[in-house]
Amino acid sequence: MSLDTTVKSGLEGVVAAQTRLSSVDGQAGELIIAGFPVEELAGRATFEETIYLLWHDTLPNAAQLGELRQSLAERRTLPEATLALLRAAAAQESDSMDVLRMAASTLSLPTKGRNDPQQDALTLVACFPTIVAAYWRMRHGHEPIAPRADLSQAANFLYMLSGEEPGDERVRGLETYLNTVVDHGLNASTFTARVIISTQSDMISAITGAIGALKGPLHGGAPGPALDMVFEIGESAQAEAYLRAKLERGERLMGFGHRVYKVRDPRADVLSVAAERLYRTDGDTKLYDLARQVEQQAIALLEEYKPGRKLQTNVEFYTALLLYGLDLPTELFTPTFAISRVVGWTAHCFEQLALNRIIRPQSIYSGEHNRRWTEVAER
Repeated sequence: MSLDTTVKSGLEGVVAAQTRLSSVDGQAGELIIAGFPVEELAGRATFEETIYLLWHDTLPNAAQLGELRQSLAERRTLPEATLALLRAAAAQESDSMDVLRMAASTLSLPTKGRNDPQQDALTLVACFPTIVAAYWRMRHGHEPIAPRADLSQAANFLYMLSGEEPGDERVRGLETYLNTVVDHGLNASTFTARVIISTQSDMISAITGAIGALKGPLHGGAPGPALDMVFEIGESAQAEAYLRAKLERGERLMGFGHRVYKVRDPRADVLSVAAERLYRTDGDTKLYDLARQVEQQAIALLEEYKPGRKLQTNVEFYTALLLYGLDLPTELFTPTFAISRVVGWTAHCFEQLALNRIIRPQSIYSGEHNRRWTEVAER
């Protein structure tokens, strides 16, 4: 069998896996999550229902959902070694994603070397919110708040950050976000997890590697700057002049354009609805209304300056608006994304383990040939 020596830079266009977890159609602007259009699932499901769906390919009944909730609640408390690491990192004011990567690797300590992917997946999903919240509080001079077994994943995360039990609308807003970004094709971090687990390494190692991939700015995105742009504009009357000046300088408008989606990102639609609902519940839609006006002006100007590029709103724009409305600081935007995406990562790992085949692509040598050795004195 001859080897195809065509190099696909970045593996562009290469199909490396078959999955039931999500389907991304960038031309149609469609995202399917385990059979559900994201618009159908995200605003209705609890996060626990979405976890069960991705892991088991079906929605849970009441008993199954209760069992999953209990299993997660039992695993939320961090090992002492993990807490000690968080304290040391807080003293150094380390980056939150660096800390999540380091802390995730410590979750294998209580396992005493056993390799149980299902149990490790439960521990990872349960502990990610505790890690992120505990570190954020330590970083700002506060003691971490112990997780509560009676709260959902989303409610517990908000509670551990503030110490206040969140209202239903705030929980719904966060759950909608977590459901929306839980999986998105074979992106860099998901591929990293599948490569690591394909070697029959353990689940925690695979997810630690995925965090490292997500940390890179070309993958993790920049929802914070998208909102900063809205704040800098301040009033809708200033939007056109501000945006036009950025485009004239050749700068990117953060929150617009996507490598895959050539039309509006469907996740932006879902999060726009969630953000509007949250801001209207709080009784102040000024920021939301301004963001919508900025969005409309940006799309018009992008078509003027870059005709045919089809640069539409992406998930970052309304992620920033929604998470800001939930009182999350911008530094926690990417770690909060990881709280969701760890479910997709672990689900992909289950698929790869069932396939039981190592991922081993080929490379094309482009170096020298027929070199001859010379001693160091002769070089």
